[in-house]
Amino acid sequence: MAAAVTSSSPPVVSQRDPFLDNAKFWAIVLVVCGHLVEDLRDVPYAHALYLFVYTFHMPLFITISGYLSRNFTRLRAQKLVSTLLVPYVIFEIAYSLPRWILYGKFQLTLLDPYFLTWFLLSLFIWRLSTPVWFQVKWPLAVAVGISLISGASALPDELSMNRTLGLLPFYVLGLVLTPQHFDLLKRRWVRLTGALVLAVGIGITFLVHYEVPTEWIRWRHAYTRIGVDNVTGAGIRLLMLVIGAVLVAAFLSIITSRKTWFTALGGLTIYAYLLHGFVVKGLDRFHDQLNNPIGVAAVIVFGVALTAVLCTPPFRRLFKWAIEPNLKWAFKSDPARQSPPPVEPPPGDRPHAATPQFGPDDGEPQTGRPQSGVSRTWPHDAAPRTGRPQGDTSQIWPNEGTHPPAPPAWPNDGAPHRTNQPQGGTSHVWPKDGEP
Repeated sequence: MAAAVTSSSPPVVSQRDPFLDNAKFWAIVLVVCGHLVEDLRDVPYAHALYLFVYTFHMPLFITISGYLSRNFTRLRAQKLVSTLLVPYVIFEIAYSLPRWILYGKFQLTLLDPYFLTWFLLSLFIWRLSTPVWFQVKWPLAVAVGISLISGASALPDELSMNRTLGLLPFYVLGLVLTPQHFDLLKRRWVRLTGALVLAVGIGITFLVHYEVPTEWIRWRHAYTRIGVDNVTGAGIRLLMLVIGAVLVAAFLSIITSRKTWFTALGGLTIYAYLLHGFVVKGLDRFHDQLNNPIGVAAVIVFGVALTAVLCTPPFRRLFKWAIEPNLKWAFKSDPARQSPPPVEPPPGDRPHAATPQFGPDDGEPQTGRPQSGVSRTWPHDAAPRTGRPQGDTSQIWPNEGTHPPAPPAWPNDGAPHRTNQPQGGTSHVWPKDGEP
């Protein structure tokens, strides 16, 4: 039975686990290098690498984003606006300027994302849908069904609907994952298997890359537009979902959990994601000089270096106003007062009283778990319980380097999730919140 926490209880201690920071850094490296070589696919090995990377690099980001979104509540809507919606508008405008300068074409449609900004808008929509998935009995199966059906329709480009619905299963996959799943990936035999899967995947891609239309890995068109009927298209998309999930797991299995020189950089991947596109557009002018095997190799090395530089604190200081704007002035000071009163469940539906513990409300997610014996709040509360700071401690993007606590209980769970970290122990800690 969980014991009530008294005022004399020691504070929750937070710590960062480097695993997701490391994974996010190498994931953003794949994104940057993929964009850099996109226009150099006349080189055969560049075409093959492009196809292989695009098969799983955005599914990887989306899965991590889903995992780090499991504690989304309506009180975090402010964070959605400040870290997704406002940056989307800023960078949608910003990316229209190079197109105007380089090509003399200026077009601005805020509902039709241009270039890489689609992910911001899609993540905004996925985040809004998060509470719904915790009410669905078979969330992943439903999400896969929506993805397969959406490909049979000629959806509009507005709101990036094709990608938003097509890639939805990876977001829901992240929602249903638990820290135990990641612990499984760290077993030695799983790591070896993951490395083998990646090697085999690269080999197969080099054999078939000219036979696979790249539109299958871009998730932006209906089946008929790619050239197949709806039944065949649904089968191919299902195969792409399975391949993407397998490669995501394989990639995560080879990521180290130790702190390295790039661990801290993984906490700022959103900056590399939103800023590298300007460099990509600038390099278009040097296409003829780089469109050869040596040029592709040089661009890949440059992509790794560019990613590392853009993830450094100086770039955060320079561009925080656009990527992490402070919009507290635009919101009501106490949003909880505007919420409907909490609905108390029947007495037998809750565990014995306990006070939830949360990290400080400093705008960064915390990795600390409550001390032994402290139960979590129930996920379906109509309003926050006592002990929770009124401010939002979550981050939208998977660049905070931290993981969420145990997820809310799914409808068919027999009991609420409990924390299992012994007091004063050194067991694995997963962060609380986190895209790019």
